[in-house]
Amino acid sequence: MKLEKITDNRRRYHDACGTALALDILGERWALLVVRELMLGPKRFGDLRASLPGVSANVLTQRLEGLEAASVLVRRRLPPPASVQVYELTDWGREAEPILKVMGRWAARSPDHDPTLPLSAVSLMLSMRTMFDADKSAGQGADLGFRFGDETYVVRVAHGVLTAERGALEGLEAVIEGPVEAVAGVLYGDPAAVREHIAATLTVEGAVEALVRFSRWFELPVKAPRLAPTPDR
Repeated sequence: MKLEKITDNRRRYHDACGTALALDILGERWALLVVRELMLGPKRFGDLRASLPGVSANVLTQRLEGLEAASVLVRRRLPPPASVQVYELTDWGREAEPILKVMGRWAARSPDHDPTLPLSAVSLMLSMRTMFDADKSAGQGADLGFRFGDETYVVRVAHGVLTAERGALEGLEAVIEGPVEAVAGVLYGDPAAVREHIAATLTVEGAVEALVRFSRWFELPVKAPRLAPTPDR
């Protein structure tokens, strides 16, 4: 889809602080989530809309144009036989991953965080990268595949390091298929009910115990206390 030329009428902070400039670039509604969805590789316009169902085509077009103008992403056309236009983060754009991870871990401590809400496949993969506890894995490894519709991801744990990338599902301990939210429920739900949750919501080809073991290596951070509102004087 060709991006329309849209006048840049965003409000800017006009502040030399790097945080202010970061907000100029990523502070518009949906901008940071567009970056999130491109963090594991390029996507077509339609794929971005499918991953961000609350965004309109016009707003997504504006955000893509703004991020391209800021050198966060680029447009390119895939070679034949695909011959489709995709949006891809620049090397500098990919450096925003630590921002996403720190923000995600910080926000997960909010008393209002609801892990049962819908999330995208990329969100789940980045969540795994963020919430993985190497100490819990105790030197154990894992080679798991995840299939969400047409999207496939490979998650590996070796030497206390987790990688989660797009990839072909070959030569793995297990391949898991089902709703993204169901996998999140396995990782962050009741540890005592993991097997029942897997059986009720997911299809596993291969070793179910590999997924059970894997699920023990994740834990959401402790919630911040909810403070009572200060009464009016």
